[in-house]
Amino acid sequence: MTQRQADVQTGLEETRRPKTRRAVETKTARTRALVVGAYLNPRQQRRAEAAVTRTVDESRSSEARIAEARGLAEAIDVDVVGTEIVSLSQIRPATYLGQGKVEALATRTKDEAIDLVIMDCALSPVQQRNLEKAFDAKVIDRTGLILEIFGRRALTREGTLQVELAHLNYQKSRLVRSWTHLERQRGGFGFLGGPGETQIETDRRLIQERITRIERDLEKVKKTRGLHRKSRRAVPYPVVALVGYTNAGKSTLFNRLTQAGVLAEDLLFATLDPTLRAIKLPRGSEIILSDTVGFISDLPTMLIAAFKATLEEVLEADVILHVRDIAHEDSEAQRADVEKVLAELGIDFEQPGRVLEVWNKIDVVDAERALVLLNAARRRPSKARPVLISALTGQGVDELLARVESLLANERVTLDLALDAGDGQGRHWLYEHTEVLGRRETSDGALLLTVSVPSAMADNVRQRFRLAPKAARAG
Repeated sequence: MTQRQADVQTGLEETRRPKTRRAVETKTARTRALVVGAYLNPRQQRRAEAAVTRTVDESRSSEARIAEARGLAEAIDVDVVGTEIVSLSQIRPATYLGQGKVEALATRTKDEAIDLVIMDCALSPVQQRNLEKAFDAKVIDRTGLILEIFGRRALTREGTLQVELAHLNYQKSRLVRSWTHLERQRGGFGFLGGPGETQIETDRRLIQERITRIERDLEKVKKTRGLHRKSRRAVPYPVVALVGYTNAGKSTLFNRLTQAGVLAEDLLFATLDPTLRAIKLPRGSEIILSDTVGFISDLPTMLIAAFKATLEEVLEADVILHVRDIAHEDSEAQRADVEKVLAELGIDFEQPGRVLEVWNKIDVVDAERALVLLNAARRRPSKARPVLISALTGQGVDELLARVESLLANERVTLDLALDAGDGQGRHWLYEHTEVLGRRETSDGALLLTVSVPSAMADNVRQRFRLAPKAARAG
């Protein structure tokens, strides 16, 4: 690693730390970055992806992909001085790009004093090392860029551990990329013979030990989450999870529904740590609403694995609201990316009423486009019909809550209960934890309540309260 590369690496690490007011005001110190979108041309992409049995997504243009990559780069607060799309006929094992393009980019990085080159692709350690030598600048790929963003966004201990775990797994195979001293060998102890342990083996062992400790800590987090879910089942509120592509408006919708102060900005991955809040639906029943990390195309597998404890909140949800930025030109491609990740998590899209699409940002499309979207939604089957909303203005939010309530009603049980006149505590509990559909008093002062409860809660309610006699129900 040259001194210039080391300085840039230090600069990237500084971006993860909270900035002082003076640091924010100092704009001249920002790292100058070039974003390079190296994409196979459509014919070669079809061949490459078919070879690994992946579905080819031809709906996302190179321009849209480079725009997203630029947005990711800006999310780590670097000064993006330019972007460049490179159409590839094949991927070169040594440098990913062809020799001519490598030389052209090397000239550009020198002429424009580029400190950081961001490659919107997945580079091998060898490719990354060779490009750094050619450009005389720091090079990171898409995975490294997303890890940088996650490192900045993680606020809780759990989020920090998850990011560190993903980063260590990423760095474990790239030790040879940055450190020249790693090829040196350490001798044995004193006069004992043997070649000893190389520095790279030592570093890899230390990284593995740290990974093991983090995995152990995350397992404790997983158990804690399990206990929290168990306690929620004891007084089980239905869980509704918000999922979607990054920057689709999940946090804005979450804030509108819960009056919470979750960070909601026009920024990729503004939310990383999950947030849960209890809210009331129009007819009085309560639910737990969960805001989760956004998804993105080509989300690194190591990140999916690292955040599995967090994403288990989605698996446990009774209803999943898939929030889509319907005004985005790549909305359909984004939908496919989210559904792919959810399918990998084991979400069954065929289960009626489990996933509800929420077409957000309807306020920024023109009237003609809005009418087309409305007609397209109406053509869907009733249970799979999307809801058109604007999380920013509140348009359609009431309809969304009504739909959620309707979907959850299919999983609820109606019970007729008889309470003694003096059982004020039981009456209070029912009003707090169930949906009271009706009430009347008998001649002897007893109270008859008709309540609606989640099916998982029905047995607990039956054990705690007496069912009303048939004659009383009929009366």
